[in-house]
Parts: sequence; C-alpha cells; structure tokens
Amino acid sequence: MASLSPRDVERPTPTPQTRPAAIARPPAADDDLTAAAGVALPVLMSLLALVLMLGVALVLAALFPDVGARMATSLLGEKSFWYLTRASAFVSYGLIWWSMALGLAITNRMARAWPGGPTVSDLHEYASLLGLAFAAIHALSLLGDHYIGYSLTQVLVPFASTAYRPLEVGLGQLAFYLMIPVTFTFYVRRWIGGRAWRVIHYLSFGLFGLALAHGVWSGSDSGAIWAQWAYAASGISLVALTYYRVQVSNRPARRMAA
Repeated sequence: MASLSPRDVERPTPTPQTRPAAIARPPAADDDLTAAAGVALPVLMSLLALVLMLGVALVLAALFPDVGARMATSLLGEKSFWYLTRASAFVSYGLIWWSMALGLAITNRMARAWPGGPTVSDLHEYASLLGLAFAAIHALSLLGDHYIGYSLTQVLVPFASTAYRPLEVGLGQLAFYLMIPVTFTFYVRRWIGGRAWRVIHYLSFGLFGLALAHGVWSGSDSGAIWAQWAYAASGISLVALTYYRVQVSNRPARRMAA
C-alpha cells in the first residue's frame, strides 16, 4: 500500500483568533466631560485673572498710598457715576467694533486657520453680548449723575432729553435699541432661518454708524487726541474689512463670468 506524503495530508485550517475589543467609553460621557470643561475653564481663568488683579491692586495701594486714596475719593465721590458712564461708553464702543471686526473676518483664511472659525464665531457672539451689557451700564449710570439730571424716561426714550444735545444723544439710544435684536439673533437663528438672520445682522452697520456719530458728537472726551484716533482707527478698519468681505464674496461670481 502506497504511503501518503506529508503534502497529501490535509492540514486543519487554523481558526482566526479575535482580540478582545477594548471597552469604549460611552460617547455621552465624553460629551459631558467636554461640556463641563468648556464651562469650568473660562470660569477658572476668570477667577484667576480676578485674583491677580486684586493682588496687583493691593501691591500698588501699599506702594503708593496717596494715589490709592485719591482714586478712592474719585471713584466713590459725587462724580463716580460720571466716570462710570464715560468708561462704560468706550468699553461698549470697543466691544461693538471688535464684534463687527470678528464677524467680517470670519471669511478670512487667516482667521479660519487661527484661532479657527468656531472660535472666531464664539468671540463675535460674546463680544456683541458684552457690548450690549456695557451700553446698558452706560445709559443707566446717567441716572446717578446729577449734573444734567436725566430721568428714566429721558434715558429710555430716544430724543426725549432736551438738557444736553438731544439729537446726538438720541442717535446713541437708537444704536442701543438696534443692538438688542442683532445680539439676540444668535440664539434664535435656528427658528428664524439663515436669510432672516443675515437681514437682521445687516443692521450692525447702521448701529455702528449711529454709535460712532453719538460718540463723536456728544462724547465729552471726543476732543481728546486719543479718542479721535480711536474713532478714526475703528471706522477706517471696519470700512477696509467690509471692502475685503465684499471682494471675497464676489470672487466666485467673477470666476463663473470669466
């Protein structure tokens, strides 16, 4: 009887062994951790900045006690509301300019590369919200200043004040009321649609122009060189960014026409 060679012997087919699958963390847990970190990190950074500011203030107060006493007298004296309304006005104006600049720069390749489109969009949103808050502080702090003696009606109703430049002050009041729908459209965009959101957002150009005219014509600091440079730089920069945005938007149309 012929013997079988080793090649003729049927070898058993090895069964593939599968590695035990790694235990994956539920995606919901990752989302919760990311959301918690996104909320906690800004709060912690804000608290750290506050502690640093308080520390610097205490050191300066210890090194320069006379300056600290004079500042306390100014801030807590009869002109404190006047200083508050002037300071909050410029902070609000700067935030309005910053929000518009970010909104116009979202289409910029550099802005999309760093810090990134979503980050620029969030900064654009929060700057607008903070600008609205400081505008409210600017208006309501006038009630505490007794030099002109604004009433609540004069603060809230455009052109109702006759004691000091009613036209110029009314332009600022109109800018404030235009800023309210522009700011809160961030939170209702999914319900009103993209087209209505863009139409309302175009009001930003009008409110910035009104705020600029209000500051130049009625601001008590508009005669200062630094204020004039701030107004000029903010206005020119937004005109340049708007021109760039229009050019970028028209590029596809020009390519199709060519």
